Amino acid sequence: MKFNIVTFGCKVNQYESNMMKEKMLSSNFFYEENMSDANIIIVNTCSVTNVADKKCLKMIRKIKREYPNALLVVAGCSSQNNQNVYEALDIDILLGNKDKSKIAELIKEYLDTEKKYVKFYNERDLDFEDMLINDYNHVRAFVKIEDGCDNFCSYCIIPFVRGSVRSKDFDTVIKEAKLLTEHGHKEIVLTGIHTGHYMSNNHDLTDLINELSKIDDLLRIRISSIEITELNDKFLEMLKINKKVCNHLHIPLQAGSDEILKRMNRKYDLAYYEEKINKIRSIRPDISITTDIIVGFPYETDELFSETLEFSKKMNFSKIHVFPYSIRVGTAAASMPNQVDEVTKKVRVKKLMALSKKQEKEYYEKFKGKELDILVEECDNNVSIGHTSNYLMVTLNENLLVGKIYKRILWITLKASLKS
Repeated sequence: MKFNIVTFGCKVNQYESNMMKEKMLSSNFFYEENMSDANIIIVNTCSVTNVADKKCLKMIRKIKREYPNALLVVAGCSSQNNQNVYEALDIDILLGNKDKSKIAELIKEYLDTEKKYVKFYNERDLDFEDMLINDYNHVRAFVKIEDGCDNFCSYCIIPFVRGSVRSKDFDTVIKEAKLLTEHGHKEIVLTGIHTGHYMSNNHDLTDLINELSKIDDLLRIRISSIEITELNDKFLEMLKINKKVCNHLHIPLQAGSDEILKRMNRKYDLAYYEEKINKIRSIRPDISITTDIIVGFPYETDELFSETLEFSKKMNFSKIHVFPYSIRVGTAAASMPNQVDEVTKKVRVKKLMALSKKQEKEYYEKFKGKELDILVEECDNNVSIGHTSNYLMVTLNENLLVGKIYKRILWITLKASLKS
């Protein structure tokens, strides 16, 4: 039988979908690119915003309408967060965030019995669900090392749908990384819900990175995202001497106002954030620092938004991912007074996006005429595309080997496409 997977959301979801794909293939199912030709459709959902929930539900209703004979499997954050809504959709196999690693077994059981399966757990009480990937459909491979979050930022639903912080076994991560490099992956992206909180057998994230660096064929180690409070002296010392760690950190700010940060229940103020960023740049002057900012949070006046705008200018990020605040029922911020109207949010998003584009352009202009290492990820018709260590996407008019690193002086080949 043929299956298709639809993935919404973050790098953790992408990793888990890839894991489910491997499980299905090893159980004698066949992957089908076209949903219309698949007998089984798996949807891995996201609930980070209301928009994400709506997109997931829209897709599921479309599948049920257009492919009524397909076996429909739904899992992920949106189903975990909206259990009653999803149960009403009469889905064949319905999960939250647990048991994704058992997806092939559950599907085989359904095919034998034709009995619908619905199972949700209290995510706050779960252990880390072991997942191991042998290969990835990209030169750059994700490795999920952690799940869950205990920060309870007032706007965020994730601690409720992903559960408490828990980490993958230290030796298992090393084993997975070695398997991936043996299959040709030269760069690994360490990912999780709260990556910087990794801890296994008294080994923290820095210990893990140092051990991964001993793998000869692993050329780059990238961190998907890390909180400013997790950049301790031990990590910064490692950043100074470990050349395999990519010259790019994604460090969420969320607001450039101390008043809003406090209402968000973030664990730092602007002075702390700025001090850490300055320390990082003293170690790696050309590092790319990207960030997330939420605009239109309750109580955010024009004056407080101006503070965010000015602080963002001062920090001179390489790129800002801008999100309008989205009410998540069940979070502390959902019941706050002084909610900001949608029109105002859109205006503020536009202003911050304009600043982001300006800073992004200024950042990549710094590297014109400089020699950088480019990891080639694809090549077609004498055009090679890859990324630098600081995650600049580069297009070269050359026929280069995929998975190899080349030194090139960047002129017009450099595209305005900084990612995070």
